[in-house]
Amino acid sequence: MHWLWAIIVGFVLGLIARAILPGRQHQPLWLTTLFGIAGAILGNAVATWIGVNETRGIDWIRHLLQLAGAVLVVGVGDMVYMALRGSKRTA
Repeated sequence: MHWLWAIIVGFVLGLIARAILPGRQHQPLWLTTLFGIAGAILGNAVATWIGVNETRGIDWIRHLLQLAGAVLVVGVGDMVYMALRGSKRTA
């Protein structure tokens, strides 16, 4: 069941990250979901590293770090995707 939550959270974080980033992102929705999952993993790693991964109540700092990771991964991932795909599509 954890994999299902990972997909759902990755999908939501990827969509939020795409909404936050300026301009148009060109990667497909499935890749946005994978980038969101990677951003959540990155955010969890940073939260563990700074010691805020387990707190009482809602882990707001961890969730913000997951979102920041998703924004970073979606932004960089879109640049890599466009570099590999080529600039055939324009905004």
